[in-house]
Amino acid sequence: MRIGLGCDHGGYNLKLEIIKYLESMNIECVDFGTNNGEESVDYPVYGEMVANAVVSKEVDYGIVCCGTGIGISLAANKVPGIRCAVVSDVFSAKMSKAHNNANMLSLGERVLGKGLALEIVSAWINTEFEGDRHSRRVNMISEIEKKHSK
Repeated sequence: MRIGLGCDHGGYNLKLEIIKYLESMNIECVDFGTNNGEESVDYPVYGEMVANAVVSKEVDYGIVCCGTGIGISLAANKVPGIRCAVVSDVFSAKMSKAHNNANMLSLGERVLGKGLALEIVSAWINTEFEGDRHSRRVNMISEIEKKHSK
C-alpha cells in the first residue's frame, strides 16, 4: 500500500506522527508537504496535490491534515473522483471506507490527540469497502459529480 500525505501548517505535527506510524507498519508514504509547521501556508494547495496523486493512481490512498480537517478536505473533494472524509472517531473512519469507499481521510490536528488520530488511521486503512448496495450509492455520488462537472 502506498499512501500520499499532505498538510498545512496546522496539521504539520500530526502528519509527521502519521507518517512515522505508517512507516512502522511498512506502508510506503509519499509526503506532499508542507515541510514546515512554523510558516503559514494555504491548505487548498496540499489538499489538491494529494487528491491529484490519488486520482492518477500515483498513490493508493491519501491522508490530509489541517487544524480541523475541514478546509483541506473541501479542497480535496473538488478533484473529480475524490471521496475525502473528515473523521474524528474510529466508527466513522470504518464506515467512511466500508460504506462510502473513501479514498482520502482528513484529520484535524487541533481537534484530535495523537493517540486517537492513530487509532482512526489504523481503522481506516484496515477497513475494506463492502461493495454490494454501497457500490450503487458510491456510483450515484459519481453521477452527481459528473452532472455538475459539465
